[in-house]
This record gives sequence, C-alpha cells and structure tokens, in this order.
Amino acid sequence: MKVYHRKLVRDKIPELIKSNGEVLETAVLDKVTFEKELKKKLVEEAKELIIAPKKDLVNELADVLELVKSLADHYKIPFEDLEKYQAEKRKKRGGFRKRIYLVWSSKKV
Repeated sequence: MKVYHRKLVRDKIPELIKSNGEVLETAVLDKVTFEKELKKKLVEEAKELIIAPKKDLVNELADVLELVKSLADHYKIPFEDLEKYQAEKRKKRGGFRKRIYLVWSSKKV
C-alpha cells in the first residue's frame, strides 16, 4: 500500500527507506518549488517544536536550524552574515531573555 507524503525530506531519507526494503518515488524540485517547500517545512518543524516535550527540544531545534541554514544557503546568504545580522539586531532591539509580553500600546495624540 502506497503512503503519499508529498513533502520535502532530508537528503538521506530515500536511502533509509530503501534500506528497510521499501519502494519509493522521489522527484528533484526546481528552484522556485524548492524555496516554497523549504518554507513549508520550516513551518512544519516549528509546529513540531511548539508541541514537543522538553526531552525532544534539542532534536526539534536542530531541525529548525537546519532549515534556517538551508534557506540561507538557497538565498546565497552566508550563515556567518546571518549570525552577524542577528547579533546587530539583538544589540539594537534586544533579544527575548527578559520575557517581555506586550499587552498594548497607544500612539500619542
């Protein structure tokens, strides 16, 4: 019985499936579709991170980081540049260590 996945998978997943004696079909995505599927996969992994128990957080964070690195590579953004930009943004706008939750704000009249 065929199980349809229709999603982006890591490079070695087809080999792992074959090693279990299973048959499969794959396709190589064009650049535009690959970009779309990378973003979809990032959302999928972020959702898994949200519901993951504490013991699985490292695994789920690693998946999210792999996708961030893959997206940066796809857009030809060196990961070092991304880290530099992240540090600059943290310096200007802060991080999330203070756990601040913005309830509301108001423009001056």
